[in-house]
Amino acid sequence: MGKVKMTAQVISQECIATDVYSLVLMADEIAKQAVAGQFISVYSKDGSKMLPRPISLCDINKEAGTLRLVYRVVGFGTAEFSKLEAGDLVDILGPLGNGFDKQDKKAILIGGGIGIPPMLQLAKELSCEKSIVLGYRDEIFLNEEFEPYGNVYLSSEDGMHGVKGNVIDAIVEYGIEGDIIYACGPTPMLRGIKAYAMEKGILCQISMEEKMACGVGACLACICQTKEIDEHSQVHNKRICKDGPVFYAEEVEL
Repeated sequence: MGKVKMTAQVISQECIATDVYSLVLMADEIAKQAVAGQFISVYSKDGSKMLPRPISLCDINKEAGTLRLVYRVVGFGTAEFSKLEAGDLVDILGPLGNGFDKQDKKAILIGGGIGIPPMLQLAKELSCEKSIVLGYRDEIFLNEEFEPYGNVYLSSEDGMHGVKGNVIDAIVEYGIEGDIIYACGPTPMLRGIKAYAMEKGILCQISMEEKMACGVGACLACICQTKEIDEHSQVHNKRICKDGPVFYAEEVEL
């Protein structure tokens, strides 16, 4: 069916941590075809703001026709979205990008910061044995929602929750093992996970967070360096919004 631009109705919204919001939208046309790892573009009502904001899918309820977005307020667009209330309407486009290549292998799911939300839908879709590692700066969110889907391990920079340090520190501290890693988070975290996976010989998929403009691969604003030549640009680049955001770690340079 492909991507759909539609007007979605807000079902609910709540603040679940400092500047972190959980927004549920009625968007059946998108929900029925979306998968873990994809995202949608959300449009501002301010006519001077032409470009939408990309937000990953935290939960996809195909039966109810709803999408759940968990996002952090970082600028004008997300600040506007945080004011939405039940019954409000918002224009969205999706589903966009390529999701995770789900495999029936013992898995380690890793989320860092605002890279945690898309891992929740993946945890629901995977039917294999799962260890779930969540990394925070300080304040935690969503961690309890992962508990029905696997063993959950935490790390935090301040040491108040789980292991003091990063997600790799938690993996080492708890002796977590797996045959494949799925990860989403900031680039420094993904760089460390890629190095760890290569050292251990573990298959690894990463979902890259990057500023995007068009969201459909036309503008080349969100390129990343790759080993292979991209057919669109004829250089060693791929478009995160179109070719990703999920890649096998060995495909991309971080």
